[in-house]
Amino acid sequence: MAQTAQVEIKDAWARATPGKAENGAAYLTIQSPVADRLVGVFSPVAKKAGLHTMTMEGSVMKMRPLGGVDLPANQPVALKPGGMHIMLEGLNEPLQAGKSFPLTLNLEKAGQKQVEVTVEKAGAAGPGGQAGTDMPMPAKR
Repeated sequence: MAQTAQVEIKDAWARATPGKAENGAAYLTIQSPVADRLVGVFSPVAKKAGLHTMTMEGSVMKMRPLGGVDLPANQPVALKPGGMHIMLEGLNEPLQAGKSFPLTLNLEKAGQKQVEVTVEKAGAAGPGGQAGTDMPMPAKR
């Protein structure tokens, strides 16, 4: 099977934000054919965009900025709720469900890559309007 030397970015999404929210977050999965590093992000929807991680220490949620995210060759890296994510600080306007916005990723080797981020409803757990739970639900027939 032939491999392309392209960084693959998929399932880019964000949750809708309430009207007065100043911050939002974006999520995606990224895979590089060679080891690379995501070192920065930019979007015109916010004054500042950055890489963050969220951890729970006991019952306290802690968010910390990240200097970058390592991308091992041919391994998908997911930025998702409850873990590494893209923080959008100082939103210019609320993120509205059904709309989308551009996001530029800066990679050490691959350079800049742009992706369109789809805004899902508030409380969504993933792209395509996945329910707000991580538990698999049996199919109903």
